[in-house]
Amino acid sequence: MAVPTYTFLGPEGTFTEAALLQVPGAGEATRVPCTNVNTALERVRSGAADAAMVPIENSVEGGVTATLDAIATGPELRIIREALVPITFVLVARPGVELSRIKRISTHGHAWAQCRLWVDEHIPHADYVPGSSTAAAAMGLLEDDAHYDAAICAPLVAAEQPGLNVLAENIGDNPDAVTRFILVSRPGALPERTGADKTTVVVPLPEDHPGALMAILDQFASRGVNLSRIESRPTGQYLGHYFFSIDADGHVSDSRVADALAGLHRISPGTRFLGSYARADKQPAVVAPHTSDASFASAHAWVESILKG
Repeated sequence: MAVPTYTFLGPEGTFTEAALLQVPGAGEATRVPCTNVNTALERVRSGAADAAMVPIENSVEGGVTATLDAIATGPELRIIREALVPITFVLVARPGVELSRIKRISTHGHAWAQCRLWVDEHIPHADYVPGSSTAAAAMGLLEDDAHYDAAICAPLVAAEQPGLNVLAENIGDNPDAVTRFILVSRPGALPERTGADKTTVVVPLPEDHPGALMAILDQFASRGVNLSRIESRPTGQYLGHYFFSIDADGHVSDSRVADALAGLHRISPGTRFLGSYARADKQPAVVAPHTSDASFASAHAWVESILKG
């Protein structure tokens, strides 16, 4: 059997690689770090990789816009798995650099947002230098021309780099912070329904008018489908033109979910199905009796009996 190739938001040692390593067999697979989400996904679209692991949502910062936008356009992709990674941060610097000497800190924007309170308390005059990832910021300290004094990164990066000194541990403002990652592949056979599933769709707003969003939400509400995430993103076409990125509880093979998606397609034909896959937390959906598969089957049978006279 061929060894699969996975891309991920790199470099090595990021939280994204930690998420990828939760996938069975990923430790022995070919893992290719990429500098950004678009590159990771384009390698999947081109066939250079079998799947990509990218972040989509953080419990503190919300949706990862780069991922939401990248999977909403271009050749279609499918989410086949999700992973949850608890997020902890350390502050690192070169040996000999003391906390009092730090003037500039680099990290990814989401990491900076999750450590601001700690930085304001312990290094109030430090400036933020944006980094492409937490790991890239830490590795940049090892370069001779580093233009910052310290970096915020994952403990794994610090442990693997002897040239970095940990100045502080567990510096995140929220000790329960979690990031959700998705494994994305080209369209193919859907993961089997488990009873604890999630379905992700992108729904363009076909026309801006009073009640337009309500019409979208009603497709789910009237069928008893709970939404665990909904975010609006600009399409980039013109000001005021948006699409909605939605996570719904359930699998497309569930009658209530399938019926809701059919309703979405009627009012917004540009709706994009991104996948049905098992929830990482294994929490089953709460299904009211009148929205169960048996209830839908009974209702359809009743209508058929009327049509047959």
